[in-house]
Amino acid sequence: MTDRLFGLVALFTGLTYVYAATGIQSGFLPDPVGSKTFPMLVGSVGALCGLLIALKPDRPDPVWPGARTLLALLIACLVLVGYAYALKPLGFLLPTAIAAGVLSYQIRPKPLAAVLTGLGLSGGLFVLFKYVLGLGLIAVPRGWL
Repeated sequence: MTDRLFGLVALFTGLTYVYAATGIQSGFLPDPVGSKTFPMLVGSVGALCGLLIALKPDRPDPVWPGARTLLALLIACLVLVGYAYALKPLGFLLPTAIAAGVLSYQIRPKPLAAVLTGLGLSGGLFVLFKYVLGLGLIAVPRGWL
């Protein structure tokens, strides 16, 4: 039953994505594929996959994870939502270090390794995104400088 429900949700999400892509305006110099084509293709593939899952589920009675795993997933989701909200007011480095550290601790509960992972990912990703890819990231809040 849950595979069918997931399939229907994926089908609905894919169709909604296709519908939203129809509202994309073409630019001054549209590319040969068109600005609507790629999102419509992604939504169509998602809808098709959802339909296939709904029509032919993998197993009749899926095995659900235990309460501990569900709690860990909830914590990870809350950390990622908090991370998204913290990026603008706190800059890139601090929220990324905290989020990466917490998620690393969830994977392997070793505090020192989690702190080092958070700091390393924060600094490394900042250098990659800011200087290699040229994104306009802010390292820390402007008031801190």
